[in-house]
Amino acid sequence: MEKLNLPEYNFRTKTENGKTLIFDSIRKKFVVLTPEEWVRQNFIQYLKTEKKYPENLMAVEKQVMVNGKQRRFDLLIYLKSGQPFLIAEFKAPNVKITQDTFDQVVRYNMALRVERVLVSNGLQHYACEIDYPNNSYSFLQGIPEFKEGK
Repeated sequence: MEKLNLPEYNFRTKTENGKTLIFDSIRKKFVVLTPEEWVRQNFIQYLKTEKKYPENLMAVEKQVMVNGKQRRFDLLIYLKSGQPFLIAEFKAPNVKITQDTFDQVVRYNMALRVERVLVSNGLQHYACEIDYPNNSYSFLQGIPEFKEGK
């Protein structure tokens, strides 16, 4: 897999039926290793290791209802209170992240009322905070560390 703009981590992988699988520690199972999954697994490790996000507060690829439609998020991190804290959207490294991509992700997540949004293709990472009263968002300097209640 492609080298990402993240620290390097070791992963459990295996091959089944000609497909490479990677172990997802959040879902507790092996999943097909696609370029997008490679970004997701590396970012999960980055958030856990470097930014101190608790693994037990992470949810991967769960269904949610948004404006009456079923949607699936890539990664959602909760506070201990159960309130969503950060939602992430991952793209394959060859997918360019444009302003339109980010605007789409932010609009999609406005219904969830998540305070922070993260978008990454493994090479470029963008994080923002949502200002719900003003229906706007501002980009952060980097990926925030996990702090309960912040």
